[in-house]
Parts: sequence; C-alpha cells; structure tokens
Amino acid sequence: MSNPRLRRKQVPAYLAEKHGIPIAVATLNKLATIGGGPPMQYVGRIPLYHVDDLDRWAAAKLGKVVSSTSEREAH
Repeated sequence: MSNPRLRRKQVPAYLAEKHGIPIAVATLNKLATIGGGPPMQYVGRIPLYHVDDLDRWAAAKLGKVVSSTSEREAH
C-alpha cells in the first residue's frame, strides 16, 4: 500500500475490502471517544490509522473459524 496511514473516512472501505468487516465512520467516531476502536495517531487534529494497527484490530475482532454453529456457542 502506498499510504500506510489512513484518515478516519478511509477506514471503513479498507476494513470492508481487506477483512470483510462493515463499520461506519459514525461508529469509528464513537469508538474513538469511548474506546474499543482501532489504535490511532494524531497529526494536529486529524486522527490517522496505520494499516498494520487496523489489521491487528480486525484480526482480534474476528471469531475463530468454526464448522458449525454449535462450535461457535461452545466458547
């Protein structure tokens, strides 16, 4: 990727395309306030998200691979 850091409005497209995770900018805004969202850095007032941090956050959000719904409920 030519740009390793993304602005918040670019993050939903990245997460959807790379990880299949749908998330709205409004949700990212809320998570930035209450916590639980991907790590970010600021340049002035602009939050930037490093793609490596987004990848780690997405991996942590995804559940384990299962073959049936009963396996999902077991953990």
